[in-house]
Amino acid sequence: MKLDDAFGIHQQALQLRARRAEVLASNIANADTPGYKAQDFDFKSMLSSEISQPVRMHATQSGHMQTESGVVPPSSMSYRVPSQPSLDGNTVDTQIEHAAFASNAMEYTASLNFLSGKIQSLLTAIKGQ
Repeated sequence: MKLDDAFGIHQQALQLRARRAEVLASNIANADTPGYKAQDFDFKSMLSSEISQPVRMHATQSGHMQTESGVVPPSSMSYRVPSQPSLDGNTVDTQIEHAAFASNAMEYTASLNFLSGKIQSLLTAIKGQ
């Protein structure tokens, strides 16, 4: 049994949840920036594409370092359609962003707790208890 198989999709989910937290935090931080357009990405579609074919940075030269961290390509990002556009062109609705951030944090914690439980059960199996 491979270790990656034991953890399931939660490793990729954690990486994408962390990236989504960055995007949502950026939206919240720019709530008062004129002309700022709130962004987000579809977590479900990104996770399914990450599982089938992980998205990685492209190395254009042999000296470039390769990383195992998944990235969300700019083409996957979408702008939020504001329910109440502001006069300065900013599309951030802080209530929506805070709710999305809290939901994302809760789902991140759930995946982290699942992984922690998996690790504990593997340690128990290794120790033979």
